[in-house]
Amino acid sequence: MSSYLITGSNRGIGLEFCRQLKGRGDDVIATCRSSSTELDDLDVRVESGIDVTSGESVLQLRKKLDGIKLDCLIQNAGIAEYNSLSNLDPESIIRQFEVNALSPLCFSKAMLGNMGKGSKIALITSRMGSIEDNTSGGSYGYRMSKVALCMAGKSLSIDLNPKEISVAILHPGWVSTRMTGFTSSGITPKESVKGLLERIDLLNIENSGTFWHSNGEVLPW
Repeated sequence: MSSYLITGSNRGIGLEFCRQLKGRGDDVIATCRSSSTELDDLDVRVESGIDVTSGESVLQLRKKLDGIKLDCLIQNAGIAEYNSLSNLDPESIIRQFEVNALSPLCFSKAMLGNMGKGSKIALITSRMGSIEDNTSGGSYGYRMSKVALCMAGKSLSIDLNPKEISVAILHPGWVSTRMTGFTSSGITPKESVKGLLERIDLLNIENSGTFWHSNGEVLPW
């Protein structure tokens, strides 16, 4: 049995992480700004009122988790706002940087005291953060924030190597969730998380810092 902390747990991919981890017998700490009926029904530990952009909120959570060892921290919380070249919104871009890139980095640093040799950090990013894979342009705030998250993950994998804490940088696939407007062309959260957990289970210090698709494909930077 391992212990997992998942951010953004009240719906979508985060909720499915909690469901599958609980189903296989792992300990789950689900964090979110506000809980949901679906999350409450899973009978996992829920820490609501956690805003990843609030340093005070994260520090309060750390106090609550004093003495608890985390085997894996899954940084899932994120937002997507569309910014085209003709409709740039600097405030939106900055907000996406704060939620999608800076907050996961600061949250990870805050939780290092609960982690040790063999612990793992999984950053849920997007292949839209791949420069080489960008063939359609647009989505400036989201793309830029996810590039930044990928870079943060790579640096974390290097800086945490001496502590033997490994880092995965993960694309969940095109998933049918509220964030994607429940697209009919996407895969289900169940299928996505099944693949993501396979990547996390196979994560070790040797392959730390790799940018993976949930299906196992190594993605270009």
